[in-house]
Amino acid sequence: METQQEVSKWFKAARVEDFPKNGGACVKYKDQQIAVFNFTRRGEWFACQNMCPHKKEMALARGMIGETDGEPKVACPFHKRAFSLCSGENINGDEEPVTTYPVKVENGYVYVGLS
Repeated sequence: METQQEVSKWFKAARVEDFPKNGGACVKYKDQQIAVFNFTRRGEWFACQNMCPHKKEMALARGMIGETDGEPKVACPFHKRAFSLCSGENINGDEEPVTTYPVKVENGYVYVGLS
C-alpha cells in the first residue's frame, strides 16, 4: 500500500516471504527500527515505527493486527495500546501517534518509503 506521504528514498527491507502472513517483523534502517506488517487478510502492507510510545518499548512488530471500524490497526503486545496503521493515531487512548511509512512490493521484495 502506497500512501500520500512524500518519499525521498525507498529502503529495500526484505523478501516478501520473510514476513509472516497476517503479522509483522522488524527491519532496521540505520538507527531506526521499523515494524512491517503483511496484512494478508486485507491484501495490504503497512509499516510504522517499532517503538510503542506508551513505555518506549521496541515491540509493535510483535503486536496483533486487526481492524476497528474498518481501520487497520496494530496493538502493542504488552499494554494493548492500539494504533492506526494508516495514520498512526492512537485508537484507544491519548498516547502520542506512531510514525507510519508507505510500503510497496516489487519483484518479490518489500520496500519502505522514507522522507
